[in-house]
Amino acid sequence: MSVRFLSVLLVASSAAYAADSEFDYVVKSIEKHCGVKRTHIPLMGVASFAVRVAHPGGAQSFQLAVFEDLQSPSDYSDQVELDRFMDGVALRGLSPMVRTHSRRSGESTYIFAGEAGKSTKMLIVTYEPNEATVIEVKVDFQTLLRTINHPKGAGRLFMGSKDE
Repeated sequence: MSVRFLSVLLVASSAAYAADSEFDYVVKSIEKHCGVKRTHIPLMGVASFAVRVAHPGGAQSFQLAVFEDLQSPSDYSDQVELDRFMDGVALRGLSPMVRTHSRRSGESTYIFAGEAGKSTKMLIVTYEPNEATVIEVKVDFQTLLRTINHPKGAGRLFMGSKDE
C-alpha cells in the first residue's frame, strides 16, 4: 500500500515540476548566465493569490521574475546568442509565437505559448538594456482569443465588463 502511495506521489510531484519547468528554466538560466539574482518583489504572494481567486482577464495563475543590473546585449552576436538561448525554451514544451528585436532601443521580446485547451500557458520574456522580465501566466483560452480578436475591448474585459 505504501509503495503504491509513494509512486502516485512521485508521479504527481514530477507532473507539477514539469508544469513549472519552463519558467524555472529561464529564470535559473538568466541567473547563471548573467550572474544576477532576481529582484524580490514585496507582496508578490498576495498578488498571486488574488489572481488565483479573482481570475482578472481570464488569468488563472502567474509567476513573475524581474532582473536588474544585467549586462546589455549590445551587438548582433549577443542577439544571436540570446535567440539560441530562448530557442531552448521551445524544446521544453512551449511553442514560439513572437520574437522581436529593436536595434534602436536594444530591447528583445519573446512570447511562447503552450498547447491550447480549456486554458493555456504563456511565457513572456523581455530583455532591455540592463534588465529583464520573465512572466508566465496560465490563462483561459477563450478569454485570450476574445482579447486578441478585440484588443480595444481588452480594457473593459480586464475591468470586469463582459460586453464588447
